[in-house]
Amino acid sequence: MEGLITFLPMILIFVVFYFLLIRPQNKRQKQVRQMQNELSRGDSIVTIGGLHGVVQKVDDMTVTLKSGNAQLTFNRSAVAEVTKKSTTVMDDETVE
Repeated sequence: MEGLITFLPMILIFVVFYFLLIRPQNKRQKQVRQMQNELSRGDSIVTIGGLHGVVQKVDDMTVTLKSGNAQLTFNRSAVAEVTKKSTTVMDDETVE
């Protein structure tokens, strides 16, 4: 019984860390992975480097963006957020 009382504060600290730090971080990582897997042509996105662009092509591991007159290819993991989802894609135009 005395050994349990000795380790009780350490166990409580671990439980608090789990609910305040580890669990919310895992939920956020899951949301980011889901967002990156749901990318589609016509979505306006921001990369982790701060580049704003529109998705032109989506492959298994890469995303091709159009930003200004340039077309750039990034890994899916470089997408930080989707700022605007496309509603309908027709040929080369995006209808919002």
